[in-house]
Amino acid sequence: MPTDATDVVVVGAGVVGAATAWYAARSGRSVTVVDRGSVAGGTTGAGEGNILVSDKPPGAELDLARLSSGLWQELAFEVGGFEYDAKGGLVVASTQGGFDALVALAADQAAAGVESVVVPAGELAEHEPHLTPSLAGGVLYPGDAQVQPMLAAARLLRAARAKGAQVRTGVEVTGFLRSGDRVTGVQTAGGDLPAGAVVNAAGTWGGEVASMAGVDVPVLPRRGFILVTEPLPRLVRHKVYAAEYVADVASDDADLQTSPVVEGTESGTILIGASRERVGYDRTLSVRVLRALAAQAVALFPVLAGVQVIRAYRGFRPYCPDHLPVIGADPRAPGLFHACGHEGAGIGLAAATGHLIAQLIVGDTPSLDVTPFRPERFA
Repeated sequence: MPTDATDVVVVGAGVVGAATAWYAARSGRSVTVVDRGSVAGGTTGAGEGNILVSDKPPGAELDLARLSSGLWQELAFEVGGFEYDAKGGLVVASTQGGFDALVALAADQAAAGVESVVVPAGELAEHEPHLTPSLAGGVLYPGDAQVQPMLAAARLLRAARAKGAQVRTGVEVTGFLRSGDRVTGVQTAGGDLPAGAVVNAAGTWGGEVASMAGVDVPVLPRRGFILVTEPLPRLVRHKVYAAEYVADVASDDADLQTSPVVEGTESGTILIGASRERVGYDRTLSVRVLRALAAQAVALFPVLAGVQVIRAYRGFRPYCPDHLPVIGADPRAPGLFHACGHEGAGIGLAAATGHLIAQLIVGDTPSLDVTPFRPERFA
């Protein structure tokens, strides 16, 4: 049976859906969040929680990342409770050519407003004492930060509930309500949920949700693994990653790619990544990938050679062919908004995505031009 209409139904209780719910509820809209699983049960729960500007060249995604970085700082005070850590990021190169490329990228980013500091090889140890001494240099990005992603989603949803939002987990969307071409809510196994607007924040499954509304949004899963060490004294001060990581993020290759990404957490554990491969939704634990990640981490930080790994986890990044997220109203299905396809940057971009979607729903001029992220661009 239909229930009373809500202003906004958000499909997905990951961090993007949670941010959308928070900003929409804060604007005075009634909000219902639905998810077939649990809060942060998908990609959010398998992420490292990075809020990065360092890995993005000038353009639409960097503009989105800069907006989001500032909003996360505000959320740390406004909502809080999700281990916001403004620790900065250090990108390093093993060759002179790689270092030169990093310096050139940093110069381009500086023109777009990104703060960075070039670090010659001889000064790397001042920032990360345990780095291998064989590196050619690096670039430090003070604006990079980290949150605990599951806590971030949970705290944002708790704050949204305090504004009157409802969160319904274990509720699967099975279709859309329509009035002509217009989307007027969602269908679930537990009943219809009429709404003035529906937000597709389903992450890796955003394409499947879109297809229920008869529109194509080509989101594909891209599998990644992360190793977690035993708790240690703070050996790694920043998020540290190799220059190859930037190329891997931008790659269209479906085959396995690995590049060292190492960072500490407030709990003392060290997170080690990163891998990327398109294998559908295959969740098989790959020992080969785990060994590659461990070897690359030890090459970057030799001190980790004797450290115990206590667990490994994997998840699926929502990959789009042009490496840009899908954000905005869908003209092919009025009433439907998309907030998905962020690949590995979903945590970092969540704050800006939720903020922009809420602005679009209430009819405000968005803080950033969303044209590059428009849902129909793939047609």
